[in-house]
Amino acid sequence: MLTPDDHRRIEAAVADAEAGSSGRIFCVLAGEVSTYSEIPIAWGAAVALLVPPIVLAVSLEPLLTAITAGGWTAAQAAALNEELSIALTGYAALQVALFAVTALVVSIPAIRRLLTPAFLKRSRVRRAAFHHFAAAHAHASDAETGMLLFIALVDRRVEVLADAALHARAGESVWKAAAGAVQSGMREPDPTAGIVRAIGLCGEALKAHFPSDAARAPEPVVDV
Repeated sequence: MLTPDDHRRIEAAVADAEAGSSGRIFCVLAGEVSTYSEIPIAWGAAVALLVPPIVLAVSLEPLLTAITAGGWTAAQAAALNEELSIALTGYAALQVALFAVTALVVSIPAIRRLLTPAFLKRSRVRRAAFHHFAAAHAHASDAETGMLLFIALVDRRVEVLADAALHARAGESVWKAAAGAVQSGMREPDPTAGIVRAIGLCGEALKAHFPSDAARAPEPVVDV
């Protein structure tokens, strides 16, 4: 997570980016946007459904060989029924055990994050970003334009959203460049530097398309 000094650097970058513009930059720093509680259940179910059939196929091979060989007696048939009953009971018990153990292991945060599909992380981060963007717009005046830089630190994902007027003038490339700056910074020893670069890019777009000489107080960085 970021230190108080990192927060000060980001706030200073936001103040500098907003200076000379009528627009706002909302910077939201989130931890993990979701607990992804369905992931341990999904992995537990997958393992419980896939592994036992393989084990059962291997364990029943000797029985199938005995059946196809022919010449088996009634006593052998009774033994076969007993073996099948044991195998099916073991199958059910194995499924329950595999589900419980897998779900428990995947519930460990580090493992859960590793096994969470990228598309699900992307969807949850985007949804959280839209919620914050809508909340920011609800407090903005009609004369203001603005954009949101939403950074999910634990999920290591970023969303850059701009209102319609700003997006129409600035285009998509500047927001992709800002998101790329944050992603690049996450791979560096100083991730805050990437966030500061992204804020600077967004500030250039604001100043170019919505210039203003009015001095304004910087928007605070929000931790969620």
